[in-house]
Amino acid sequence: MTEHVRVKGSSSTPLFVQALGLVIVTLVAAQVIAIAVVFNLPPPPPEIYRLSEIARIVKSGATVQPRDGRALLIRRHAGPIRGLVDNRRRAEFKAALAREVGVDPARIEMDIDTGPRFFVRTQKRTFVQQLPRDSQRHQPHGFGGPRIDDGPGRPGGPGGPPEGLAGPPRLPRLGASRDEPFIVGDFKVAIHQDDGRWTIVEPKPAIRFDNWQQRILLILALSVLCVSPLAWLFARRLSGPISAFAGAAERLGRDPRAAPLALHGSSEVIAAANAFNMMQERLRRYVEDRTAMIGAVAHDLRTPLTRLRFRIEAVPDDVRAKLASDIDQMEAMIAATMAFVRDTTRPAERTKLELASLLESIIDEAAETGGRASVELGEKIIIDGDPVALRRLLTNLVENGLKYGGAVQGRVRAEGHLAVIEIDDNGPGIAPAELDRVFEPFFRSEPSRNRETGGIGLGLAVVRSVARAHGGDVTLHNRPEGGLRARVELPF
Repeated sequence: MTEHVRVKGSSSTPLFVQALGLVIVTLVAAQVIAIAVVFNLPPPPPEIYRLSEIARIVKSGATVQPRDGRALLIRRHAGPIRGLVDNRRRAEFKAALAREVGVDPARIEMDIDTGPRFFVRTQKRTFVQQLPRDSQRHQPHGFGGPRIDDGPGRPGGPGGPPEGLAGPPRLPRLGASRDEPFIVGDFKVAIHQDDGRWTIVEPKPAIRFDNWQQRILLILALSVLCVSPLAWLFARRLSGPISAFAGAAERLGRDPRAAPLALHGSSEVIAAANAFNMMQERLRRYVEDRTAMIGAVAHDLRTPLTRLRFRIEAVPDDVRAKLASDIDQMEAMIAATMAFVRDTTRPAERTKLELASLLESIIDEAAETGGRASVELGEKIIIDGDPVALRRLLTNLVENGLKYGGAVQGRVRAEGHLAVIEIDDNGPGIAPAELDRVFEPFFRSEPSRNRETGGIGLGLAVVRSVARAHGGDVTLHNRPEGGLRARVELPF
């Protein structure tokens, strides 16, 4: 087994560089999309509210529907009102409104909010230049005069309408009187009444996004749409090695002789894979060395036992019988140890097998030799396992049940992602404190399970070793109605 990872078409680019590249690409893509949206979409249409429309609602008190904006509402307010500090154009608008409704301009307060103007593109010509020549000749200087748009269309810019107020140069395109002032965007106009209350006119609140908000959301959506494939590829590249590590660790827990980890990815991933493979190789050698040592010790013990058997021939008969019995037990233990080592070092050959059929064949063989064994019909469950090792696992459990319980009954069923094999016997059971200790090598529970019944103490150790080698486990439980239940869980 090699200690080096097998890398297929790997890229040794460090993970730090890949993550940094993804962040930079994401930022650049988002900025490019934002610039493309700003410079390619037309400017959002403004909401325009004319002086005549505002005056009409103040006079009538009823809702007015402007031609180019939301419905205007009127309401009463008893508290104090604070408007914006007046400038020349706002003062002119208030004076014009005061003339229309017949109040003192000092009793009118205005609050104008045009919202962000992020997406208003610079016009190549001023609004005045777009008017017909006769309109330019007749434009009055002052409110809405010919110098309202000497700047790039910014509210309050040089010569431009301050903070939402605009004058006649835009009106010929909207079909209104070119001398009528208007307001662009949200506003509030408050008129102080004689009773101390205020009459407030404002556009109807709308549960919707403004045009500039919609464009920001559009930029975000397009950015997410364009960057998502890159993020998905990076996340897959990052999570793939982690999933492979998890699978390799699970295989290592079942079989130290599993194939080494093969990965492709960044230099950090390759280094981690190499370290994992070297760790797996060391564990495999450790297990094989310890197993080989146990086998060698057991094998070498046969020679002194053979010499002892010859030497006890000169011992008196009453002593010779006891010594011969001890030697026989030692040889049986050595034979069982050698079989255990041989089975654990045998290369495992995994194949597809059906558990219910395997258990039925073992139960039938036990019944043919006179054992009281039966099996319940169960569902067909196919797992990937070592047929020889699993047959020995089930055989040991059935033989133990017949030996110590007199009769066994087996069944196979599925519980979620686990295949469960249960084998019940009718014996006296095991003390709760020893339910786990009986899986230790050479441990025998007294008095029912002892050497006189033929037990060496490796049967259940082999059962647990095989079950865990397949990624599962085995446990023993005392049944309420009497007897012992062996429960084997294997993943499938």
